[in-house]
Formats: sequence, structure tokens, C-alpha cells
Amino acid sequence: MPVKRQITEPNGVFFITFTCHQWKSLINLTKGYNLIYNWFDHLKTKGHFINGYVIMPNHVHALIAFRNSNQPINTIIGNGKRFIAYEIIKRLKELKEDKLLHQLHLSVEAKELERNKKHEVWEDSFDWKECRTNEYMLQKLNYMHDNPCKGKWNLAAAPVDYIHSSAKFYITGEQGIYPLLNYCELADIDLTKPLEKNAESTSTNDSNNAKP
Repeated sequence: MPVKRQITEPNGVFFITFTCHQWKSLINLTKGYNLIYNWFDHLKTKGHFINGYVIMPNHVHALIAFRNSNQPINTIIGNGKRFIAYEIIKRLKELKEDKLLHQLHLSVEAKELERNKKHEVWEDSFDWKECRTNEYMLQKLNYMHDNPCKGKWNLAAAPVDYIHSSAKFYITGEQGIYPLLNYCELADIDLTKPLEKNAESTSTNDSNNAKP
């Protein structure tokens, strides 16, 4: 289970992983892949960069370059998980998955129930690794891209064949289902500088145009 640790750096490149509660395949069940892409879009509007990802049926791996935005990175990721969780629950209700919804409700701790939390969608914490070198970034990209082809999954014969992944971009040079920035280009970007207001507006427009 991921260790709950705070990211103390205000910016940087991080390999992050967050997982559905009890490894239930909630993303696949609700066809929630687009919810992750919508979150990526939101991150882009704030000046952050998506450099790699794989969205599995019950967990997400992503390589993200976070710009200094005067907001803790843990908060940014936590807010994203809450947004996605809300939409997943909404879809489970539409699917009339009453038994599963009841299970997710029973998993909420008492102190969280007092805060009006009704369902447990994610494991409480997320795993993260700071990536300071291109070599380490490439290592993490290879790890995530291989994920759909290994172990119990067998979701694709080769990494390039799995659509909810950045493997196609890095193997063929063609953008896949979601456009991203090559991690090598981060060398020319100063992540310590907050995004300027006019740049945020431009980023919002670009992100909306790129939405799958």
C-alpha cells in the first residue's frame, strides 16, 4: 500500500500512482478514462505538463511536471482524486450498482462520515517518486508502459497497442488518445516560475481544443 508522504517541493517532475479502493476496477466499470483526461486538461490550464501516463482499470500512473503554483502538490493531486471520485460515484448510480455503492459506503471511516464523505473510491494516499534526471524519467515511462502487458492484465500484446497510454507517442512519435509533452522538452522549461495570467488563458484554450 502506498506510503502517505508529503511532497515538500513546490515544483518538479513526479511519477505518481493512485489506486482504486481495494483495487476494484472502478475506472473500467464506469468507463472513467475520460475523467482522468479531464483532470489532465485542468492541470494544463494551471501550467503543469503531462509527460506520460497509463490508465489501468483500477489505477493510474502518470509522469507530471508540476509548475510552482503556490499550492502544495499533494493538494493538487488530492483535489483531482476528489473530482474524479465524485464523477465515478455519479456513474455507478446511473449504472444502478447498488451493491457496490453500499460496499464503498461501508468502507468510509467514521471520522470521514462526519465530514459528509459517503463513499470510498480511492486508497487514502498515493505513491510518488521525484524524477530529477532524464534517465529516471525514462525508467518510469518504460515501467508504466509495460503495465498493461504484464501480470494478470494482458490488456494488449505490446505497449503501443494499449490506447490509454502514452506508449504510442514515445514509440512511434505520434500523439495517442491524449496529447502530451515529451519529457526531454522539460529541460527548456523553468518550473519554478508561476504561470502568467495571459498564458493560463492560452493554455485553457489549447487544452479544450485538444480534449479527446
